[in-house]
Amino acid sequence: MVSMALAERAWCVVIPHHPRGARIARQRLTNELRGAVHPSLLADAVAVLAELVGNAVRHASPLPGGVIRVAWRLRPADAGIEHDTVEVRVTDGGATAEQPRIRAIPTDAIDGRGLSIVAALSDRWGVDRDGLGQSVWAELSGTFDHERRESP
Repeated sequence: MVSMALAERAWCVVIPHHPRGARIARQRLTNELRGAVHPSLLADAVAVLAELVGNAVRHASPLPGGVIRVAWRLRPADAGIEHDTVEVRVTDGGATAEQPRIRAIPTDAIDGRGLSIVAALSDRWGVDRDGLGQSVWAELSGTFDHERRESP
């Protein structure tokens, strides 16, 4: 029997620092990973990416040229890891306010839950800063309860 491990793959897309950028990013991620990962993992990765891009548009400055850089990486399950892993990363010019964090918000608030959603759907997430801006990233894996996620 011959076993072939799929190689890690990565993508990077530059999108406008504008709400339409989230749609572009979601479409590209979906097109690249459809069929490569379980549909539930893809749905979670798309939701997380949408939240991170939305936060970058609402709360951060753009990178030079009025853009945001969106990247994702697929590490397929192999002998080293048990489940497919998708990492999404959104890089912007940073915000003048505090670092992105989960906030306590009233139950009747109409927004402010983005990073709570990211934390709930991902295995881990974080923020990296350098002299050029900040990247907010999240790592998601295929470790989910199929019955709970796929039942109507």
